[in-house]
Amino acid sequence: MGVLPDRVALVTGGAQGLGQAICLRLAREGCDVVVADIKIEQAQATADQLCAETGRRAVAVRMDVTDEASVQEGFDVCLREFGRLDILVSNAGILIAEEVAESDAGKWKAVMMVNLFGYYLTARAAARIMKAQGSGAIIQINSKSGKKGSFKNSAYAASKFGGIGFTQSLALEMAELGVRVNAICPGNLLDGTLWQQSLFDQYARNQGLTPEQVRQKYVDQVPMKRGCAYDDVCNVVVFLASDQSSYMTGQAINVTGGQEMR
Repeated sequence: MGVLPDRVALVTGGAQGLGQAICLRLAREGCDVVVADIKIEQAQATADQLCAETGRRAVAVRMDVTDEASVQEGFDVCLREFGRLDILVSNAGILIAEEVAESDAGKWKAVMMVNLFGYYLTARAAARIMKAQGSGAIIQINSKSGKKGSFKNSAYAASKFGGIGFTQSLALEMAELGVRVNAICPGNLLDGTLWQQSLFDQYARNQGLTPEQVRQKYVDQVPMKRGCAYDDVCNVVVFLASDQSSYMTGQAINVTGGQEMR
């Protein structure tokens, strides 16, 4: 039996990458899971994999975290299927790296909409449910870029700084209601889906490096000399979702191999 027996979790951006890893880990720890993602076919595949591997229940919902009606529909499905919500992991996010002077305002806004406004909409929906229950844990997947500016990556850093401010503010509102709100700030997931499919090429272009040089640059910045792994993040998700962290709220926990210590 895992440390989260018979709890219900909803994970945004759960179809692939880190979100998929979080869904699977929560199921292994005893959760039933709502896999929420704009990519519904991939979300369904993750839900099917979760059920087959763990025996827990899982449902997939199409959710655009920037759309209020879409978010509400996803949480309504959660309540219809499971009757409660114990854990929200707000993981959905995008990254578009550009120099500010040459940046596209529409792309800058898109990053803010998904990463910050999307977090607000999903956390608001979860807070309404958890307030009525008198219990719950809201966890945002933030970034080390929520603690320190990011070179030629201002929209992402701004959205993540805002996410920590929102996490702390919501934590104050929910503290006496039995609901805890925390954030996790991972380092660079160099072997993860986002880096492999997009970031190495983006950073190579805007920094004038090869993808191999980009990897070495980011490894060299880490005192522990490796990238962050999915398991590193999932371990902290489970801790923050569990009763082991019952006296923690409003925190932004670094998982960076020593790269960020504030």
